[in-house]
Amino acid sequence: MATARFDYVELPADDIGATRAFYEEAFGWEMTDFGGTYMATVTGDTDVGITSDAEKPAKPLPAIRTDDIEAMLQQVINAGGRLERPIFAFPGGRRFEASDPSGNRFAVYEPDPVEE
Repeated sequence: MATARFDYVELPADDIGATRAFYEEAFGWEMTDFGGTYMATVTGDTDVGITSDAEKPAKPLPAIRTDDIEAMLQQVINAGGRLERPIFAFPGGRRFEASDPSGNRFAVYEPDPVEE
């Protein structure tokens, strides 16, 4: 069987300029413009998780890894993001959930340190 790997997430944007500025400011991502109505990062790698628990998102929830969750939360807020769920612990680390100016919800997580 051929293997496949999820490595891309598309998000709708009501205001593409504000949404682009948000992701560039909050996470330092460089966006490449593809005609004014579509832009994207062109590097990176993405994992996918599947959940059926009581807190599962209603829509796909992209998750962004960080090594400093408190600093990243402040960057998200400073860039115009809205906090949807404050920092909380989960098996394997801590995370928060927020949304961008177009209402796209995402999670930011910091994994627990790996014990050697």
